[in-house]
Amino acid sequence: MSIPAGAQTPPGALALETKISLGQVRGRIDHLAIDLKRQRLFIAELGNGSLGIIDLAAKKLQRRITGLHEPQGIAYDPDQDALYVANGGDGSVRIFREEDLSAAGRIELGNDADNVRVDGARNRVIVGYGNGALAIIDPATQVKVGDIRLKAHPESFQIDGDRAFVNVPQAGLIEVVDLVKGEVSGAWPTHLNRANFAMAVGHDWHRLFAVFRSPARLVIMSSKDGSIVGSIDTCGDADDVFIDTKRQRVYVTCGAGVIDVLERRGDTYGRIGQITTVSGARTSLFVPEMDRLFLAVRASGNEPAAIWVFQPAS
Repeated sequence: MSIPAGAQTPPGALALETKISLGQVRGRIDHLAIDLKRQRLFIAELGNGSLGIIDLAAKKLQRRITGLHEPQGIAYDPDQDALYVANGGDGSVRIFREEDLSAAGRIELGNDADNVRVDGARNRVIVGYGNGALAIIDPATQVKVGDIRLKAHPESFQIDGDRAFVNVPQAGLIEVVDLVKGEVSGAWPTHLNRANFAMAVGHDWHRLFAVFRSPARLVIMSSKDGSIVGSIDTCGDADDVFIDTKRQRVYVTCGAGVIDVLERRGDTYGRIGQITTVSGARTSLFVPEMDRLFLAVRASGNEPAAIWVFQPAS
């Protein structure tokens, strides 16, 4: 079932609310982050070498920070009121003061700085980078204080209490990290499933959701021991997956130009909607506090790059 964006969708799927133009932005767009207090959405404009900042209240581009080198991951640390931007091109992590978006620091990691997470429980920032490591950053001193070595370059990783789960597609693994000890405590083979880039954790359900590109499939695992409890075919070229706990649903955004909407049915999931978007629109951010899914859509034809805002239908 394919449903044009903006058309009426099945109950519990997604309705296109608005499109917010990013203006003159070329190339691929990567990950998103949000400052809920200021209602700012941040966009890693990888191909453009810039960071876009959207004022969500006004529904318009507020400003753009240029001079970055393939920005990929972004994270906002509310305790430090700071924004962290990981750059794949030069391996740096750039830090900005959120209040005025002025430059506040720079940390050199070496190469391919990618996904960023804030570990609030331990007051630190974690960045995946290089040929296989998670860098541990002290936000107070803005210094890298350690590395957790992995088998290969990390893609999406998620924090779940004292552990982190890390997609390591080149090694065919999901590595389990003990964040207290600062070391890998386990590794779960992905077997015939390959190219695991997107990941989410269902904390309340003790479930790990990994989306693979080859074949295109969502695999649901026990977060306790990695055992597989379910799977479902999904859209192609997935790069992000999010859990809507309120509705017990999962949103998968794919470069094939589709958003899959899946609903929990015990330990399995069934598709309740498939929304057509734009080819290459694979990165997104679901914000439960706003009950919105933000999708990054690159420029195509006469259409400028934009953030498409979806509201889950009740």
